[in-house]
This record gives sequence, structure tokens and C-alpha cells, in this order.
Amino acid sequence: MRYSIGELARLTGLTVKAVRFYSDRGLVPAERNSAGHRLYDPTALARLDLIRTLRELGVDVATIRRIVDGEVTVADVAARHVGALDVQIRVLRLRRAVLTAVAERGSSPEETSLMNQLAHLSDTERRRLIDDFLRDALSDRPELAGIARTLTPELPDDPASAQVEAWIELAELAQDPDFRAVLRRLVDQHEGGLRRDLAAEVRVAVTPALAAGVRPDSPEAAAIVGGLGREPGRLREWLAVVNDPRRERYVELLAVINGWSAPESLTPALDWLAAAVS
Repeated sequence: MRYSIGELARLTGLTVKAVRFYSDRGLVPAERNSAGHRLYDPTALARLDLIRTLRELGVDVATIRRIVDGEVTVADVAARHVGALDVQIRVLRLRRAVLTAVAERGSSPEETSLMNQLAHLSDTERRRLIDDFLRDALSDRPELAGIARTLTPELPDDPASAQVEAWIELAELAQDPDFRAVLRRLVDQHEGGLRRDLAAEVRVAVTPALAAGVRPDSPEAAAIVGGLGREPGRLREWLAVVNDPRRERYVELLAVINGWSAPESLTPALDWLAAAVS
């Protein structure tokens, strides 16, 4: 069976111009009839199907020639293209994350530039930024090394757009001098006798009261506050620091980056306790 160039074009879904292009470059075998018209056999049809598929997958003509000449296999070429596409996809995710953040925030040119820089930091540069933040915020105390580890973001090699967006926001927080000062005050309060498990104690004591509708100005609330075993003045000082919305936002972003479950908000319990000790 022989096909004219028009028939081959219809069968493959290509244009006559495209079939002629591949034929002229020797990628598709053709014969000539007595009138000089090209004729193609089923081998040409199969070859064109392969060429069309490879072109749709982004393989260049020079590489396709090497495949049809038997110099390389389709599998070898596919493996190389997968690696290249992985790099392109990661770059596109980074760009998308930056542009999404810019659009949502209505960022200025300066902020856009900063976010783009943060998104494209290397692993080493990200680690350096976070290490500097934690040393400053936690006063570089060896006994707080465990806390430092729990506050360390680990952006995966192939992050989702949401993880990149979270990293950008977290990195900005980590460079905020006021936020660093908030964490230092929390550390100082811990050193001064307010143990770091106080937040957990508050969650356990206050959450049931919230669910039951206990008013913070009620006798029941006063009993809950007394059960925490801290002076109201010390509690107020602690609440002024721990209830900073940036602290909870950091924890939320950390969970997104590290692929953890979303943390339960402590803000309602802290707000209730603040009202109870006011």
C-alpha cells in the first residue's frame, strides 16, 4: 500500500507542509512515481506517528534523527528529558509562587524583588538565613537546641507552590527584628520561671471552658486561672508576648513547608485567658 503526501498528512494529523519538511530531511522514507510525486509506505506512516509524538513531548528534530538512525533509544532520550523537565517545573513553581504572592499582597517593586530573591535561595543560603534567625531569637542557648530543631523549616527538593509561598513569608518573618525580639522575650520568660509547657497547660485548661461557654469574668474562670499556678501579673506579661499573631503564623507556615498537619490555633484560648486575667 502506498500513500500520497496528502493522504499521509490526513492519516497522521500533520499538515502537508510538515510531512514534506520531515521527508526533505530524510526522516521519513519516500519513493517517487513516474510523475515525480512522493509516495509513502506503512513504514513512513509509523515513522511520522513517532515523530509527531516526540515533537509533542518537546524532543528536537536533531535528537529525533539520532533516534530514527538508531544512535540512541527513545528510553534514553525520555530519561534525559524527564530530568530537564524536572528542573523547568521547579523553576516554574518558584515563579508561580512569587507571582501569586505579589498579586495577593499588591507588592511594591522592592518587595517583589525581595520575594524573588528569597524564593531562589539555595539550600545552603536558606539554612544560613534560618540558623542566623534561630541563634538570634533563641539567644544561641545550647539547652534550646531541641526547640530550634522544631522551628526549622525543611523545604523539599521539589516543593509545591504552596510550600514555596509559605517559605517566602516565613523567611520574611525570620528577618523581622521585632519578631525576633518577641521570641527572645519568650526565652527570657522561660528562663525567669515560666516554663515553655505553659502553652500546653493553657490549651488543656481553657479549651473545655471555651467549649462549655464559660465566661472569662466568671468564678469558674477565676478557678481555672488559679489552677495554672502563676501570678496574674506574670501571666499577663507572658500573654502579651505569646499572643503575638506572628508567632502563630510562623508555626502555621512551618507546618506547610514541612508537610505537617495544620496546627490547632491557640489564639482563642489565649484571648480568653487574657480576658480572664485582665
